[in-house]
Amino acid sequence: MLKLHIPKNRIQALARYVRDHYELDTLERSWEHYHKGRIEDVELRHGLSVHALVRTEKAQEVILDLESPVRSECSCSVDAHCEHKAALLFALYTPHGRPELLLQQLSQAIRVRARQQQSKKQTSSRTLQKRQERLDAPEPEHTPSVWHKFFDQQFYGFSLNQQQSIEQFYSTANEKLRPYGGEWELPLRQLYELHVVLFVMRKIEQFYGDSKSSYMSYYIETGCRSIAKQCHEELQQLIPELDMKSLTLHYAAAWKETLAIVQEAALSGKDSPLSWMTVYRTIWSRMSGEPKWLKPERTKVQKLLSGSGLTNRRRDALLLADGHFAMLEEGDAAARLRFDEMSRKEPREFFLYLHSCVQEAQWGRLLAWFHWLLPIMQKAQSEDMRQFCHYWAESVYQQASDAEWVGIMVALLPRTYQFYTTYLMRAKRYRAWIDLQLANRVSPFDLYGPDLATVEEHDLSLVLPLYHQAVERCIAEKNRTAYKNAIMLLKKLDRMYAKLGRTTVWDDYIYRLAGKHSRLRALQEELRKGKWIP
Repeated sequence: MLKLHIPKNRIQALARYVRDHYELDTLERSWEHYHKGRIEDVELRHGLSVHALVRTEKAQEVILDLESPVRSECSCSVDAHCEHKAALLFALYTPHGRPELLLQQLSQAIRVRARQQQSKKQTSSRTLQKRQERLDAPEPEHTPSVWHKFFDQQFYGFSLNQQQSIEQFYSTANEKLRPYGGEWELPLRQLYELHVVLFVMRKIEQFYGDSKSSYMSYYIETGCRSIAKQCHEELQQLIPELDMKSLTLHYAAAWKETLAIVQEAALSGKDSPLSWMTVYRTIWSRMSGEPKWLKPERTKVQKLLSGSGLTNRRRDALLLADGHFAMLEEGDAAARLRFDEMSRKEPREFFLYLHSCVQEAQWGRLLAWFHWLLPIMQKAQSEDMRQFCHYWAESVYQQASDAEWVGIMVALLPRTYQFYTTYLMRAKRYRAWIDLQLANRVSPFDLYGPDLATVEEHDLSLVLPLYHQAVERCIAEKNRTAYKNAIMLLKKLDRMYAKLGRTTVWDDYIYRLAGKHSRLRALQEELRKGKWIP
């Protein structure tokens, strides 16, 4: 058989045609024809089509259209997708690779297509069934699980197809679902609103998981994290307002079901854009005065912890939960001992306690948490570091003595530079501010002008070392632009020394500087232009 070299893009188009239109059994018969050498008289005509004979029981004439495979023809009686056309594809593929590998690829793709088609049929069937099983609108006597079934029905089949869809879902869910509980008694209305948020969170998690292999995964993940943050902000307002006494006494069954929903999500340890564990711990913090509820929950967590085969993520989630219960019953020190057993500690998981300390003005307790978090914060993500520093900045101004608090910021330099330098300026600790800039080798050119002017006005001599260091760094770069910057700094130094009445010191400095760098011609020229040396 004559081997023709068909362009690879044409071969790929033919392969896609077979992948999208052929069944597996037809493809296997095609391979048998090729493998047994039944393809003869292969001929390329006008560069547009390939003609060949496939000798089965009766010779079949095949014409493959290279520009549009769907227009290909065969003399057999089968419909458009016959085994003879695919057999010729294998023959034409040989110059480009091993045909048996092409067979494997096509077979796998056809199986995937078949599964997807089957899945669509099942989905259509379930959709029809769902429509036939439409639930009535939520009522106060319904259980939370019935509410969630109704929520799911309202958004059955909803999928993300554009960047804004996650925001649209969030907005639609609130507008569509919240009004149903608007006229209920206050405790139950609050509980219903909590479940609307929990439903949105559950769907966000589903969208997040479904989109991981999508080309829109980045946009969907970004949207999910944005809406997740809004949900957490809602819960921070909603959970403290819940009437726990009424829920545990008069709606105990509904409340127990609520706790089970949150528990299942929080203790699973799965990857999620949501902090279910924060929701779980916030709710149980509100239940701290209910030992008959608290004790069974902690017992269950400890039983799960004692089980075998736990993944690190699941074990960490359970330790986080048990540590929280230890804090509620025994205090922070006991909680931190449990947290120390975790294989991986994320700073954001502990911000719940920082927030509580700030809210209740428990500064000593907050400082203890800061010290415990220091090793974790060394490798924290930028967003977590900013949040940590916000809590620090919110609390440090409440202190009579800031020595220990400042030590925390210093320990985390240079990552805490922005917050620490801002604090030093507000506290009017100008010498420490200058020392910080020197330690970080910050040039006066890179400093906020009003801050620098404030320090100069307070004590002009404080800023001299900053300018001297910047001059040396510019000269060390050894290029004309850097030398010009050095001259600008020297002019500033000249004026400052004159203002301080220390011209002798300045003359001595400029003389020694010129002598030290006497071999740098370009620098010497700039110094002459400044009229500092002859």
